[in-house]
Amino acid sequence: MEDTRGDMPAVGDAAPDFEGRTQGGETLRLRAMRGRKVALYFYPKDDTPGCTKQACNLRDDIEGLTEAGIAVIGVSADDVGSHRAFADKYDLPFPLVADPEKRIVTSYGVWGEKNLYGKKFMGVKRTTFLIDEEGTIRHVFRRPKVTEHSREIRERFDAS
Repeated sequence: MEDTRGDMPAVGDAAPDFEGRTQGGETLRLRAMRGRKVALYFYPKDDTPGCTKQACNLRDDIEGLTEAGIAVIGVSADDVGSHRAFADKYDLPFPLVADPEKRIVTSYGVWGEKNLYGKKFMGVKRTTFLIDEEGTIRHVFRRPKVTEHSREIRERFDAS
């Protein structure tokens, strides 16, 4: 297995810019989010138990996140069709960026070898980057709590 993971950007680094297609087919550019706080969350796979809990936790507090000035963007290696089905099934009100070529996940250092019940495989490591209004990374959650992630995001942005 080839580990294509790059170095993970750190707190204080400029967030790597990217563009990709969302579940609605629109092109999202991270640089277009300047002036807003962004919770950029990377997740392993659409419509799996942990990823669904995380997405629904963010969905259920989208009003609070929006009031705090925080935009939510999800990214996985799934394609646009998979994202569309996932977003429709769970009524997700934020963009999910498709990255089947693994350019974005590699640039953020979240693509690599994983180990589940002793089985090794390549995949996206659940990670969230909090990016400030100037495009600087303010915090990295390496293992966010899927059922409490919205609270974690708001508390950490409040503390910075």
